[in-house]
Amino acid sequence: MKARRALLVSGCFLLSVRADAPAWGQCGGIYHNRVGREIQLVLLDLLVKRLTTANYSQCVPGATPTVPPSSSPTTSPTAPSSPTSTAPASAGKLRFAGVNISGFDFGCNTDGSCQASAAWPPLLQYYGHDGEGQMKHFVQDDGFNVFRLPVGWQFLTNDVLGADVDQDNLTEYDALVQACLNTGASCIIDIHNYARWDGEIVGQGGPTNDQFAQVWSQIATKYASNDKIIFGVMNEPHDVPDINAWATSVQAAVTAIRKAGATSQLILLPGNNWTSAETFVSNGSADALSKVTNPDGGIDNLIFDVHKYLDHDNSGTNAECTTNNIDNAWAPLATYLRANKRQAFNTETGGGNTASCQQFLCEQVAFQAQNSDVFLGYVGWAAGNFDPSYVLSEVPTESGSTWTDTSLTKACLAPKTNGLV
Repeated sequence: MKARRALLVSGCFLLSVRADAPAWGQCGGIYHNRVGREIQLVLLDLLVKRLTTANYSQCVPGATPTVPPSSSPTTSPTAPSSPTSTAPASAGKLRFAGVNISGFDFGCNTDGSCQASAAWPPLLQYYGHDGEGQMKHFVQDDGFNVFRLPVGWQFLTNDVLGADVDQDNLTEYDALVQACLNTGASCIIDIHNYARWDGEIVGQGGPTNDQFAQVWSQIATKYASNDKIIFGVMNEPHDVPDINAWATSVQAAVTAIRKAGATSQLILLPGNNWTSAETFVSNGSADALSKVTNPDGGIDNLIFDVHKYLDHDNSGTNAECTTNNIDNAWAPLATYLRANKRQAFNTETGGGNTASCQQFLCEQVAFQAQNSDVFLGYVGWAAGNFDPSYVLSEVPTESGSTWTDTSLTKACLAPKTNGLV
């Protein structure tokens, strides 16, 4: 799904020097899958505001969207029903809307190599940004009700594959989880390793399924009694040779989570190709993961985990958006889900703070709401420890007791704006 750059780890992420990073300041070298040091774009001043209405229009591949200037709309965008399936009359409101709160995933590369010392907790007590304040604002002022909290596998086990979860490191991560829970929102625990550990694929020459299950068993044991916890099995598997073997690895994690006592919480099942919503069916992920079950043989609360960006190369690295993904991704996926009685959760999506992204992301979100029988919701990428100049920043800025959202968050993602949750 995504075009990525190799990630370098800067010394300023080390625990010993976290205090040197100023609030809201850039700290270190190339960080994440969608941002490199060389891509610290200065966001364009918005010369163009949103369309008076964000009605659906088909995007011609390769064409540049034209967005006429106008004042911001006062009504929520609308989108068409799926051309190939019909949502029930009860559809129209999503269950979840949220934001990714990054920091514990800092230092993780797309080959699954991470450094425990590179994690940078997005909490003031660890010299990070005020992730707790961000989440409180997102809930109280915007109506968001879920946060995804990515974390590197290496951080959890202190860089030792197969080791027990490191309790000191878990205490740091749990501080973010508790800050999330204290808002009343649901909290997605997301192991952010791309189905790998240091370049080797889980269950296919890399970590064994037992090692993968072990870390999930220990995490699930800690949070088994909290129904606000959602388990995100793995962030964005890609280039996995055997999708059925990957489904076996996912099954090991699901079984471990359920046997640890977390019997009713949602578990998110990710597919190949960066778990792209566009190729989730065509690459075999949907059929393979449909065989994953709970220990009782049922599929209750086993949800497909899908991602989708809106820029021209589907990489999530560009400020401008060119598609709402409806015809190529969301409508076909809705048809499959409805026919097979399954549901999906879009846990990563976003775009630049630009007029084109306001148009197309608003259309995408509205379409998902119109098909909310099969789509649970969306989680934008990303806030937390990102610098506000990051091309996909959803980091709100604080002045005194007032938080100000990015233009894209305010226009399309905030439930109090779009009325879709």
